[in-house]
This record gives sequence, C-alpha cells and structure tokens, in this order.
Amino acid sequence: MNDLVRQHTALSDSDLEWLHLLVSEWQLLSDLSFADLVLWVPTLDGTRYVSVAQMRPNTGPTSYQDDMVGHLVPRGRRPMLDSALDEGRIVREGDPEWREEVPVRVESIPVRREGRVLGVIARNTNLLTVRTPSRLELTYLQSASDLAQMIAAGTFPFPGQQVDMDASPRAGDGLIRLDADGVVQYASPNALSAYHRLGLAADLVGHHLGQATAELAPARGPVDEALVKLASGWAPREFEVEGDEGVIQLRAIPLKPKGTHIGSLVLLRDVTELRRRERELITKDATIREIHHRVKNNLQTVAALLRLQSRRMESEQGREALNEAVRRVGSIAIVHETLSQTLDERVEFDEIADRVLAMVAEIAPGKVTTRRTGRFGILDAEVATPLSMVLTEVVQNALEHAFDQEQHGTVEVTAVRGGSRTEPRLLVTVQDNGRGLPEGFDPHRTGNLGLQIVRTLVEGELGGTFDMVRRPEGGTQVLLDLPVRAEKQH
Repeated sequence: MNDLVRQHTALSDSDLEWLHLLVSEWQLLSDLSFADLVLWVPTLDGTRYVSVAQMRPNTGPTSYQDDMVGHLVPRGRRPMLDSALDEGRIVREGDPEWREEVPVRVESIPVRREGRVLGVIARNTNLLTVRTPSRLELTYLQSASDLAQMIAAGTFPFPGQQVDMDASPRAGDGLIRLDADGVVQYASPNALSAYHRLGLAADLVGHHLGQATAELAPARGPVDEALVKLASGWAPREFEVEGDEGVIQLRAIPLKPKGTHIGSLVLLRDVTELRRRERELITKDATIREIHHRVKNNLQTVAALLRLQSRRMESEQGREALNEAVRRVGSIAIVHETLSQTLDERVEFDEIADRVLAMVAEIAPGKVTTRRTGRFGILDAEVATPLSMVLTEVVQNALEHAFDQEQHGTVEVTAVRGGSRTEPRLLVTVQDNGRGLPEGFDPHRTGNLGLQIVRTLVEGELGGTFDMVRRPEGGTQVLLDLPVRAEKQH
C-alpha cells in the first residue's frame, strides 16, 4: 500500500498512516457486512482511482475472485465512487452489478480524516445466497452500518488504538451489542457460551454488561469499578476477565454514527485454553531454568570436592590431573549457569568463552595472557556445552606445553561466523606464539588425554573438523570448523 499511495497519489505520510490504521481494523467491517471491501484512492491528477487495499469477509462468499490491489480505473466509470468522493456521503443508490453470473450490491463509503475525504471504500456484497436474515445477521448489518457512518464522519478507526487483528477477538468469536446505557441488546451464541464458561448462569440480554462482568470476576474495589466501566463500552479498549472457570478476552468499540453515543459493540473470545497453555509453557521454562541452576550447583560441588582431594594428593602428577578435571567440570558449570538465566536453550557464547579463558588462565598467572577476538554469537545448548570443554582443553594445552617455565607469551582465540545462509558454520582459531609443535607430531593420532577429548567432542558430538598446525611466524594454531544454527536477525 505504501508504494501505491506514494506512486499514484498526493496523500501525506499522516494520511497514509490513517489508511494503515483503517486497514488494520476493516476486517471487522467486512465480516459484519458479509461483504468484500476495496479501498480506492484518487490519483495525483484526479483523473483515476487506484485500489490500494482489499479485504474479503470471513462470514460470507467473496464478490471478487481476483486480487484488485493495484488496479486503476478512470474517473466516471464508477459513478458511485465519484459521488462518495465529491459529496462525502455514503452512496447506496443503483442496481446490483452482475459479475460472472453473480449479483453484487455495491456501496461506496467515503474515508474521512480531519474534514478531508482521502478515498472511498467500495463495499461489495454477494447476493447469490441472500435469504431471510436471522437476529444475528440483522445485528451484524446494523453494526456495520454504524461503523460505516463513523468512517464517513472520520471518527473510526480510533486514533492511537492500533489493533493486532491476529490477537484481537473477531466478530465470529463472539459479539455483544449494547445500548447507550451499557445494557445488552443482543449476544451471539458464541458470546453467551463464553460468559457461561466464565460462570454466568442466566441470559445476558437485558442485563448491564459491566455489572454482570464485574460480578463474575474475583476482583473487587477500584478494579471492580474500572471493569464495570470498561465492559460498558464507553471507551475503545481491550481487556481480559478471568473467573474461576475461564478467561475471556473482550474488545469494546463505542458506536457514535452521528456524533452521539448510541451504544457499543463488544467483541469477545474464550481464551481459557490459550492462557492455560501459556501458563504451562511459563512453568516449563521456569522448571528448565531451575534444573540448569541445580546442575550448575552440583557441578560446582563436584569441582570443590576434586579441588579438596587434589590438595591432599602427594603425587604432583595426580594433583595436576585432578586440577584438570576441576577445570573441565567448571567449563560445563559455566554453560549451565548461563542457560539458567535464559528463556530458551540458546546462549550468547562470547560471555562463556571469556569466562573459560579467565578460568584456564589461572594456571599461568603473569606469564601468558589470553584474549578473544571476533564473535561466537548465539549457540544452542547442545553446541555450547561440548564447545566450552573443547575451548578449555585447547587453551589449557597451549598454556601448559607451548611456553617455557618463565617465558611470556599470548594465546588468542578468534571466532568467525562463516559458511552460507543455508549451511552456517563457526570457524574457531586458537593460536599461540610459543615453541610450536614437535617434529612428527600428528594431532589425529598422538597427543594427551586433552587432545583425545577434543577430537572426540569436535568430530563426534559437534560434527566438525579439528586440526593443529605450525604457525609460519612461530607457535601453534588449532583450527576448528563447526556447523551451527543461524543466528536470528534483529
């Protein structure tokens, strides 16, 4: 719609915003009218109309099989559009049109904003299935007529009340018509069922909706008074009412077709099961986070016990083996601690990498510095846990074997997101400026327990590749190439 309006018309950005607000609401008008709606706007030179939006009803057959958006028609071909635009009134005169052997009643509704007519809504009703209307259909049509008059007067839609039609109740979900005092004149079967779910034992017709709704809600006091006013339909609002047995979502639409408040439409939907599922998901998320928190605590306890045991070891080799185990357990605990603070099973791994580097660097204080460049980004938990262990082992191996006792040096971890959009990958490089690899060293066949753990995790769990090579300028470079899930674009 933006492109069509800016290309063909002289409407301002604020006028375009009004049309967007109208289009966000007009599904209601289409459903209440049992009719297709097409929004026509005059072109810049005033000789033609361009259709910028279209809506089909959920409550009846369509009058247009084709998409009308983008069509241009010259002024004069559709006299009802001309009359509505020039005179600023709803035009209903004229005989039905025949389209593919289907009779269609056409009406034109001017779209007014701040005293100016921006365009015209053509309301097209398929008359092929016309029959004696029921009470529900008569209420729908009367309400549609009131909304059409408000559009023509520029009082609907309501400024500042942008509606999410995917989340808001629709006419078919449940509809209640109130008089000017808030007393129910008509309640659709779905609306009555929703109120019965809330705990209503009687019929709604003849009762004050605000008072009846407040009696079904457990709250009292100021909240009760506000609920009475909201459910009376005096202001355009969306709200929810929760009783002992159910939850209903309501949307109040005041009706002022001629500038005077004559009543209200209240759309409502039974959202009991939806809210129950949302609560279950919230409970599930909280449970998962609590599990991660407890796992982290248990791992920290294990690490403390191993650390305590290492202090009692007389063998230097045994003490070092236990300290390595402490760092391995600690790297897993860091991941679970991070997962316990998120709403899903994905973590920002950069923070984890920094904490792992700080933890491992404690074995070489003052001699060797560690740093990270690039971004790991957001990773799934099943990738983050083994990757944290891999990072621990590789950096620990560099700190232990790449440098002499008093040698100063640097270990740098670099992360780069690569691959394609369909097959994203994470490329991790760990490099040092130490003594380098010994002659004949094959990282895929030889190596200590740490390298065996790295190979198993990278190739087995992560499905990636691992290699260790000499750096031309001296030192060692570890290369990791891992498949990952793409990050969400913000």
